[in-house]
Amino acid sequence: MNTIIVWFRQDLRVQDNPALRHALAEADRVIPLYIHAPEEMERWRPGAASNWWLHQNLSALARELERLGSGLILRRGNSLDILLEILDQTDARAVYCNRIYEPANLQRNRHIKEQLSRKSCDLVTHRGNLLREPETARTQNGQTYRVFTPFYKFYLREGIVAAPLPRPRSMPPLANGLVSEPLDALRLLPRSHWSQGLETSWPAGEAAARQQLDKVVKNRLEGYPVMRDLPGEQGTSRLSPYLALGVISVHTIAEKLSSLQHQGDGATARSKGAEAMLRQLVWRDFAHYVLFHYPHTSDEPFAPRFRNFPWKRSDRNFLHAWKTGTTGLPIVDAGMRELWHTGWMHNRVRMIAASLLTKNAGIHWLTGAKWFWDTLVDADLAQNSMNWQWVAGCGVDAAPYFRIFNPLTQSKKFDPSGAYIRKWIPELASIPETHIHEPSAMTLAAQKKYGCIIGRDYPAPILDLKETRSQALQRYQEVR
Repeated sequence: MNTIIVWFRQDLRVQDNPALRHALAEADRVIPLYIHAPEEMERWRPGAASNWWLHQNLSALARELERLGSGLILRRGNSLDILLEILDQTDARAVYCNRIYEPANLQRNRHIKEQLSRKSCDLVTHRGNLLREPETARTQNGQTYRVFTPFYKFYLREGIVAAPLPRPRSMPPLANGLVSEPLDALRLLPRSHWSQGLETSWPAGEAAARQQLDKVVKNRLEGYPVMRDLPGEQGTSRLSPYLALGVISVHTIAEKLSSLQHQGDGATARSKGAEAMLRQLVWRDFAHYVLFHYPHTSDEPFAPRFRNFPWKRSDRNFLHAWKTGTTGLPIVDAGMRELWHTGWMHNRVRMIAASLLTKNAGIHWLTGAKWFWDTLVDADLAQNSMNWQWVAGCGVDAAPYFRIFNPLTQSKKFDPSGAYIRKWIPELASIPETHIHEPSAMTLAAQKKYGCIIGRDYPAPILDLKETRSQALQRYQEVR
């Protein structure tokens, strides 16, 4: 009997899953397998929020595979050892998987491919997690792209959308005798109950991901170019957690958006919203492209001149305030509290919080990247690394060194009514718009009037924005 193992990794779906689709077309028996091997990710093992999200979506995938007549084999341990064990039990001739691009994963794939070949077994990788493969994008001079806009134009010229593969109608049953560990044995869930906010924020599984895409297309496209920047509004797609684990494919989203982009003359608000959202998918590809071609950028700055940049070694007081949302800067504190409660933070606020940490406080971007890595349900190594370096000014296509996000002006511009701040900082719920962005500027009489004494009910700002901006500019000017 012709048997193929389908090794699920960052593709926890059955629709538009090339590895699964090809295996079903070419084999009599298909063995869906997930191996939990966090140690193999080296310095970037999945964080607590990612593990919680993984648990929910493995459960959903297993149910989906069972509905199709199959099931999911779960194992924990060394990937090569487990693959060889199942290979011996089933006489599988190949392992199919979808390609992923983190340096540790690429290195692991090369080693496993070599070892499996000694058993006359092929490791076959399929493209399925990016719009285009990283090797296919080059400048006219054959160089890699370092700036997003030319990269984006290349995508527009060469084509973004590939038709997604349909959902299989059925699957052959699992082989007898294969042992699966219970999902709880993977120890993905936290011991405490801090994940309650995540549970109410993120329904898991392919059906939930498709419902979210439908909601975006129906309700959010027309205002997306503007609304996506307003943290107090439901203006973003909120698809990033599903993309992080491949619960929905990037091609499924891109095809849907592309069909809307080209309706009519392309000048409608709806088509412009689709175009803007497609651009964000290309930005995601760009992040993986950068990490693929410059694998050191997960831990080191892309720009060599920043290797000896004078980052602060530590600042425990600031870090504690930043992580817990008690810096005294409302827009930042609201974002950090949203992050802790839901495992997600609005993108505009991510930039503001990251700028405060790296530029005003002068703390190494890796410190912030590691905190986001542990607390985000949409944690993605390529995007996390590139976006933090973008804000810090040391990456590809980085923000200019003199761009330092001012939390007060950003707050007034993008959360003018203070709705986002009030939602996440109940201490400030009664503060009017005139003071919500900078409550520390209120007189003591006003503080008493609105029931919020600064320094008692809500902290005073932990740093002076003007002074720390001047210090940052001096540091950056020295390495410029």
